[in-house]
Amino acid sequence: MNDKALHTLEYDKIVRQLTASCATSLGKELAEKLRPTRDLRESTRLLQETDEAVRAMTIKGSAPFGGMTDVRPSLTRAKLGGMLQPSELMDIAQLIAGIRKLKRFIQSAAEEANLPLLVDLTEPLTDFKPLEQEIRRCIDEQGEVLDSASAELASVRRDIRIGEGRAREKLESLIRSSSVQKMLQESLITIRGDRYVIPVKQEYRSHFGGIVHDQSGSGATLFIEPEAVVQLNNKLREYKLREQKEIERILRRLSEQTGERADLLTGDAEIVGLLDFIFGKAVFAQSYFGTLPKMNDEGRADLRRGRHPLIDPKKVVPIDIELGRDYSAIIVTGPNTGGKTVSLKTIGLLSLMAMSGLFVPADEGSELCVFDGIYADIGDEQSIEQNLSTFSSHMTNLISMLGQVTDKSLVLLDELGAGTDPAEGSALAIAILEHLHRIGCRIVATTHYSELKAYAYNREGLINASMEFDPSSLRPTYRLLIGVPGRSNAFAIAERLGLPREIIEHARGEVSEDELKVDTMIASLERDRRRAESERVTAERLREEVEKLRRQIEDERHRFQEQKVKLMEEAREEARRSVANARREAEEIIADLRRMAMEEAASIKEHKLIEARRRLEDAVPAPVKRQARANAGGKEAKIEPGDEVRVLSLGAQLGHVVELSGSSEAVVQLGIMKMKVALADLEPVRKSAPAKAPVKAATAVKRTRDENVSSELDLRGATLDEAIIEVDRFLDEAFLANLGQVYLIHGKGTGALRTGVQEFLRRHKHVKSYRLGNYGEGGAGVTVAELH
Repeated sequence: MNDKALHTLEYDKIVRQLTASCATSLGKELAEKLRPTRDLRESTRLLQETDEAVRAMTIKGSAPFGGMTDVRPSLTRAKLGGMLQPSELMDIAQLIAGIRKLKRFIQSAAEEANLPLLVDLTEPLTDFKPLEQEIRRCIDEQGEVLDSASAELASVRRDIRIGEGRAREKLESLIRSSSVQKMLQESLITIRGDRYVIPVKQEYRSHFGGIVHDQSGSGATLFIEPEAVVQLNNKLREYKLREQKEIERILRRLSEQTGERADLLTGDAEIVGLLDFIFGKAVFAQSYFGTLPKMNDEGRADLRRGRHPLIDPKKVVPIDIELGRDYSAIIVTGPNTGGKTVSLKTIGLLSLMAMSGLFVPADEGSELCVFDGIYADIGDEQSIEQNLSTFSSHMTNLISMLGQVTDKSLVLLDELGAGTDPAEGSALAIAILEHLHRIGCRIVATTHYSELKAYAYNREGLINASMEFDPSSLRPTYRLLIGVPGRSNAFAIAERLGLPREIIEHARGEVSEDELKVDTMIASLERDRRRAESERVTAERLREEVEKLRRQIEDERHRFQEQKVKLMEEAREEARRSVANARREAEEIIADLRRMAMEEAASIKEHKLIEARRRLEDAVPAPVKRQARANAGGKEAKIEPGDEVRVLSLGAQLGHVVELSGSSEAVVQLGIMKMKVALADLEPVRKSAPAKAPVKAATAVKRTRDENVSSELDLRGATLDEAIIEVDRFLDEAFLANLGQVYLIHGKGTGALRTGVQEFLRRHKHVKSYRLGNYGEGGAGVTVAELH
């Protein structure tokens, strides 16, 4: 790629910002070396890596690169047998831990998004957790070797602490002596050269024995090691030498273990640097709201609201450019300060960014091309050092380009033909454009020459463009208009600034009639374009409103469908439970009927029982629509105890209200059964209405005693088998009659009847508990049963 073009288009500033977005020195190193690629497949892969990093950060937040440094020099020394310092070993331990966290981060993100490239990059990473644990066992976070690193180190440090304590104790007893205190500059203990000393006044040197280790700057104080602690300090020195020797042994052992894994760790460190570089591109993309562009190598570019990344986002004006389909060259005309140069740089810089695997500041759906070279001649190229004029510098650059440009190149030319005679300059500009156009490269050129407007009209594959100019304020809007040539607006600006009208009219007379017609035509085109743009904006707003309403309606329809399905499922489940309950109750009733028939030897035929079961099942069909309750004068009929009612959920089964249970339920007698029913499920039967034929009972059982259920059952004189049959029937009747407590009179006797009855009560489904009768209830001759 042309280095001059990279500098002209300020690619180096993009690289510096990208470098700042990386978290580690490993990633920054790769960012500083970033250059555009000419290979479509490689640029696509680089962009996909950036896209995967953006998606991973969207799901899981920032990637964990904290604490990881470039340990490759340390690994190289360890591999060669060198001894690493504690801080270097801790950096390696932090790298190992960071690799583990980073791998978990990417694997976790990959569970929610498709990240094949990032997963492939982390696959070779090795987990050296045992080495990390060994380093952390021996070295703390501050880079100090711990006592736990070895038993020898712990022992010698214990001896050092004991020795230091003895030395300080000896010196403290010395400086507390009144005879010694007058010789001291201060009553304190200090250290010089790893030996404990005390500050002695110079004049008492001859009175104070020991070794002088230092003196103050003024010479008034000598730091003396008293003879009493010389041996203690010597011993301490020996301990510290042993300590240092043991520390070196530990560090060499850890360094050897690291050196054995140096190659793999170096490879892991380089992968970490690559991942940091990729995530740095993602962080950088988020800073300017970049998007993933489509890429091709066929010379097509479709930039949608492209923005220059180095201009303040609040001030930058987006541009739309399409190049390489209907036309391969754009000739931008118009006055200075309109934004032509910024548009050129935007096209070139965004192409370079996309070729480098960077997102571009443009709308979704933008497409850019992988060019084999981007050549730019932009700005004032005057060179004082080479004694070249602006025109000469431009020509030098152009000549250099012409020898390298191919049909897959992008050429950006600013103020083509400027710096010389207008007639010759415009002719030369047309000739250069014609030559480049024949080569087939993509061209975006800016110029002041009006002759190039006509040239673009007459050539296939070329199109005019201009920077928009607001006629009311006579200021540029910095918007690029494709298909509309630029106007100079010189007369309008001069008139607005106060130039006398007669001078302006005279100037108009000097302009040829053809040029005036062209200017008028351009003005008309601009008015039509503004009107069309306004209508387009209105249509777009209406389209967005319609789309918003459509989405709202669609969302409501989906919610309705979901609610409908949910309610249907709930209704089906409720119906299934109701039918199951009814069937279970029917089975219990039929079983009771069979047992009663057997016990009382009633003449009940099996086919009658089957018929009764069929009718019971028919009485509980699938849920039916609730019938409208009979109203009187539009008001809901009131239900009172004693009223005859229909139970709607049971197929309008007739019954009568026994009592009201709260404000929303009633106890209803249905044949021999009582049940609680919601008031909303009841329909009163009008007094005047003819009574419907009652539903026939499934079967009839003759009773040999009164229909009124008593709370007592006398079993005296009965055998145990007879008593059990009577108790079972009695409990069923008591349960249906809602009796809470019953009395079974069995007498005292031998106790066999009492024991057998109570054993039966213990297993009976209706019995909650039982006990012997209390005083006044019959004592041991009566069993009292509590029912559910």
